[in-house]
Amino acid sequence: MSLFGDGLDAAVHKAFTRPAPKSAPAQMRYLVKQLKGTRPVAQLLRVSQRTVERYVKGQIKKPRPDLAARLEREVKKRWQPQIRARARRKAATTGGIVIDTRARMGYTAPIGSTDQDRVRHLTVALPPHYAARLFDAQEAGAGDQQLKEIAAEALKEVYFQDNGRRAGQLEEVRFTDIEHLEFDL
Repeated sequence: MSLFGDGLDAAVHKAFTRPAPKSAPAQMRYLVKQLKGTRPVAQLLRVSQRTVERYVKGQIKKPRPDLAARLEREVKKRWQPQIRARARRKAATTGGIVIDTRARMGYTAPIGSTDQDRVRHLTVALPPHYAARLFDAQEAGAGDQQLKEIAAEALKEVYFQDNGRRAGQLEEVRFTDIEHLEFDL
């Protein structure tokens, strides 16, 4: 599970205009339509083609928990692609992104400053160029570590340095022990 990647996806999912299919047969029919056949869906979900056909016909209604999770994840990944793209584009060009986190944060600074890291609860609006960097890195397949570094750099500039108005000699922000992380567009 990717904490940052899932958080970014959840923020984009809030922009959906219609709810994704909830029942397993409806989700299966949606995937069959998207992937143009039962065989690709069966390969994607690691089940038999016959199982997919039985879900589509409504003969099976309740999947095992692991299959239910895979099914929901694959449907959400493909649901309303234009709405998802528009929400990402808006965040990356005009809106920015809000990060709400409770984590241990500290920074590397010159000797004599109070750089002790401590648990902080921050809700910070990040400018559009950081939203663009986060979404671009996520699309390029970046892992949680790279997304965390981008978020730490954004928090350094926006929160700790107040966009260049203070703490100019701040070198690096440490962002660890994340208890809570949520993004909003």
